[in-house]
Amino acid sequence: MYPITAFGRVAATPARLHIQPPPPTPICPRPRSVIISNPTVSKAEAAAKKFNVPNWTGDDMEVINHPDVEAVWICSPSSFHADQIKACAAAGKHVFCEKPIATDLPETIEAINACKIADVKLMTALQRRFDPNFARVREAITNNEIGSPIVAKLCSRDPAPPPFSYVEGSGGIFKDMAVHDLDMSRFLMGEEPEAILAYGACMIDKEIEKLPGAEAYDTASVIIKYPGGKHAFIDVCRQAPYGYDQRAEVLGTKGMIQTDNMYPNTARVYTNSFTGNADMPYDFFMSRYKEAYIRESEAFCKALVNDEPSPCSGEDGLFALIMAIAAEKSAAEGRWVQFSEIPETVVCTDPLNCQIDYARADAEEEGSEDAEGSEKSSNGFFGWGKKKGKDKKSAFGQAASQLID
Repeated sequence: MYPITAFGRVAATPARLHIQPPPPTPICPRPRSVIISNPTVSKAEAAAKKFNVPNWTGDDMEVINHPDVEAVWICSPSSFHADQIKACAAAGKHVFCEKPIATDLPETIEAINACKIADVKLMTALQRRFDPNFARVREAITNNEIGSPIVAKLCSRDPAPPPFSYVEGSGGIFKDMAVHDLDMSRFLMGEEPEAILAYGACMIDKEIEKLPGAEAYDTASVIIKYPGGKHAFIDVCRQAPYGYDQRAEVLGTKGMIQTDNMYPNTARVYTNSFTGNADMPYDFFMSRYKEAYIRESEAFCKALVNDEPSPCSGEDGLFALIMAIAAEKSAAEGRWVQFSEIPETVVCTDPLNCQIDYARADAEEEGSEDAEGSEKSSNGFFGWGKKKGKDKKSAFGQAASQLID
């Protein structure tokens, strides 16, 4: 992916320049791409020429501070996201950012607050919400076609494992891969989850077993508890030799809805030895989710043009990260983890200065009663921002309590 992409004259244009931009739309009749950057300037130049972008650079700040840029698409490695978001906010530029907003909770909160202070929109690119298949499942739930959800099942399997160099530093299977499914379970259930039980293993690429934490897993399973006994099951694996396996199923009180895998075509073969699809499912995520990438960018542009809330907010990205961190903690400790355990270790002295209270985190991990004392000694939970009206009984209410309204 190109590290950072910016567009002036907010446009219904895909977030990734891998995909040919669509023609003008009623949302923005004259979309105009202004500048693209990549640390390898030759790559930025090649992309700019391919998609008729007039400017390119190796410096992300040239993109962010370009006078003609109104909104920035950030597609850089995860470790750069928070700083680039803050820089966009300081420059008064709206932000469309690939997940995650940051790799930890303090930086995520700071980045969201920076955008709120600057009054710029921030969208987290959790593209599956915009995939026509998953969107139809959500529609069936919101329209009461299947009644109230009881159980959701989600499966996400990649065609082949990524190289060791990618897995190392990726944050692990829960933050890097399963985060999409964790977010989708919350999106479909329409409620905030309560607890999670996760298990991870290395079943495919034994080379990654030496990596720390969840980076050593290429296969994982998850159960998520929702209010009222509702629950979701998720299984993820970095290898499915038959192609991209991305399916969803929701059982409701009135019926069920499920999706199938996506294929390049609908052709089927019927012979005396085989009956089935003529071709394998898509084997590349850019092909599988091409329509979702276009739709999520169009949705963000619509929000900008009409001054509407981002269709997938910074808060959605924050909550997805909380779920991924809780899954990793559960897999490491072999127990159910309440989501409320995760944000309790974060303390903010002001909206742009947050940190992990390691004394409290260590006390909680050891099951010590010193955790309460640690909270008090570190300025209290989210020290600057105990707001009225926030539901701090839930993990997500706790996390939201430190965000600027």
